[in-house]
Amino acid sequence: MKRVSIASIGAIALLTIPFIGAIPGIPSMWDMGEAIAQNTKNQGQLQLRLEAEKKILKQEKVTWQALQGQAVVQPGDVLRYTVAGENKSDRAVKNLTLNQPIPKGMQYVLKSATATSNAKITYSIDSARTFVENPTIQVKLPNGKVETKPAPATAYTHIRMNFNASVPAKAIVKGTYEVQVR
Repeated sequence: MKRVSIASIGAIALLTIPFIGAIPGIPSMWDMGEAIAQNTKNQGQLQLRLEAEKKILKQEKVTWQALQGQAVVQPGDVLRYTVAGENKSDRAVKNLTLNQPIPKGMQYVLKSATATSNAKITYSIDSARTFVENPTIQVKLPNGKVETKPAPATAYTHIRMNFNASVPAKAIVKGTYEVQVR
C-alpha cells in the first residue's frame, strides 16, 4: 500500500484570468482548504477549492470516499478530483481557465473530465506547453511507416478547463476528472 498526503499527490489548481492583471492563485494542498485569488484592481474575487475522492466498488455499486490529510492508496485505485471556483464578487469573471496537472505516479482516466458552464476541456501531453482536445502521438510501425494515433492515458500531463463565457457574480463553476494510481 502507498501512503501519501494529498499534498504529495500534486494536484494544483492554477487560476488564470487574462487581461485584468490578476496573479494566479494556488490553493493549499495540505488541508484541501480554500484559496482566494483576487486581482490587484479589486475587480473580482474567485475562491478555489480542490477535493479528492477515492472510488470504492462494493457489489458492483460505486461510491466515492473523500480523501483528507494522509490517505492510503494502492496501485489500481481510481481517484476523482473536483475543482470548484466560486465568484464571490458582484462582477463577472472573464476568461477563467483552470489548469490541473496529472499527479506523478498517476495516469488520467480517458474521457473522465467534465465541467459545468460548457467549458472547453483540452489536454496536454507535453507538460502544459500545448493543449488540444484530442492529443495524438506519432507511432513508427514495424514496416517503417509513421502513423498518428490517439495518445495513451499515460501520456497525459495536464487538463485545462476554459470557461469562455463569463462566470457571473456569485456563481460557481466546477470541473472533475479521474486518475488511476500506477
